[in-house]
Amino acid sequence: MNSAAPAPTPALDKPLMHYGKRRLDRIGPGAEQPAYRLVGISPLTPHIGAEVEGVDLSRPIGEDLAEEIRQALLEWKVLFFRDQHSFEPQSQLTFAGLWGVPEANPFFPKGDSIGVSRLAKDAMAMGSENIWHSDHSFMAAPALGSVLRAVEVPSAGGDTMWADMAAAYDNLTDAMKARIEGLTAVHDWVPSWGALMTDSQVTAHRQNLPAVEHPVVVRHPRTGRRLLYVNEPFTTRIVGLSDPESRELLDELVLQARIPEYQVRFRWQPGSVAVWDNIATQHYAINDYFPQRRVMERIAVAGVPLA
Repeated sequence: MNSAAPAPTPALDKPLMHYGKRRLDRIGPGAEQPAYRLVGISPLTPHIGAEVEGVDLSRPIGEDLAEEIRQALLEWKVLFFRDQHSFEPQSQLTFAGLWGVPEANPFFPKGDSIGVSRLAKDAMAMGSENIWHSDHSFMAAPALGSVLRAVEVPSAGGDTMWADMAAAYDNLTDAMKARIEGLTAVHDWVPSWGALMTDSQVTAHRQNLPAVEHPVVVRHPRTGRRLLYVNEPFTTRIVGLSDPESRELLDELVLQARIPEYQVRFRWQPGSVAVWDNIATQHYAINDYFPQRRVMERIAVAGVPLA
């Protein structure tokens, strides 16, 4: 009996961007390991995401405690607080103020007079959240961070995931890092938010929200760490490249947020609060809870132009 020789493995036309061991650093090179005296830190993964214990966010937060929470966010990139049942919109506004000036998303309905945006998801919103993104990257000064409070959660499902974009950059090949060094990309809300609007609504919003450009690789405004800064819904093209070359490169870069080793996943409970570094991470709200409801209240922290 004749046995056919195995078919040769097809040659790859370009090297794999990820193969084998990955570099997963919680803090950047040369940074000191923080110490915490006033809060407990329970990591959910070794490098991104931690639950903070021993803090009642409805009570006044002194500067020493505030500094530990700010340091923890720089270290872990997303923090979770359980059982914050007295955490109301005014508390949320005050808490967001630990990082800067609070701002609401220009497209979300405001849940109250102080600008906290209410996100209610039910049967009418099936599938509308399933995409990795960074909040407000379509703005000239993207949001520095966000605070999200669980108001109503389904009995199962409705988790949120975050991806560490410093890890995404660290694990690019040297050739890819060299290729994207110095490039800028266009960020625009029209292909995503605009798809839900009439032409007149798009025109009205466009007056205040023109397309903007950000570096493909940015330095974090507070740590200086290099981060990959492109995302699926808002990054539309890379400046200076042909349309096919831009599309090919963007398709490769935006997929880095989907790598599980860079991610943390959080199961919401009533009274849960999350705060995340919106420059260092992307997030993905899992819409798997139909026909149950998921109601959240979110407020962002105004940012600065990125470099």
